[in-house]
Amino acid sequence: MPATPHTEHSRTLPLSRFAKILCLLFAITPFSARPESETAPMKILLKTASTTLAATLLDTPTARDLFAQLPLTLDLNDYAGTEKIAYLPRKLTTHDAPAGSDPELGSVAYYAPWGNLALFYKDFGYSRGLILLGSIEGDAIATLARLPNGKLTLERAGSPSDRSEPDCLGAE
Repeated sequence: MPATPHTEHSRTLPLSRFAKILCLLFAITPFSARPESETAPMKILLKTASTTLAATLLDTPTARDLFAQLPLTLDLNDYAGTEKIAYLPRKLTTHDAPAGSDPELGSVAYYAPWGNLALFYKDFGYSRGLILLGSIEGDAIATLARLPNGKLTLERAGSPSDRSEPDCLGAE
């Protein structure tokens, strides 16, 4: 029986070389291309030049819309001695949002009529158009109140360097 090019001249990669190639492909795939769990909490960091605060967002369409825009760098300003506000680059969805909310100390909220993020460090009453997004973690209310006007960076908590990746490039 005559030999065919597929049987006589075929080349195969050794399994360890194939595994290294797969590992390299995995390593260069951006994290955003990898599916995230729908039930994973949306943790964010709020950073100024001198302070980092952590917050957890609610699982709502408005909070997910904010989370999808991160990272963002915004101008933070005090408003009415009650909250810190920052205007977002675009308005968030208000789909399925309540007509208004009553924020608590440490609430992270979105004021839909103005399109701004609000971080409450004092109690405030019900406001029409205010949508709760989440809350500042821990006992950071006093820190929040002392934040100076200036730049605020919002980013997803955890970075690619914090996530464990397989170390297979050195393995044979």
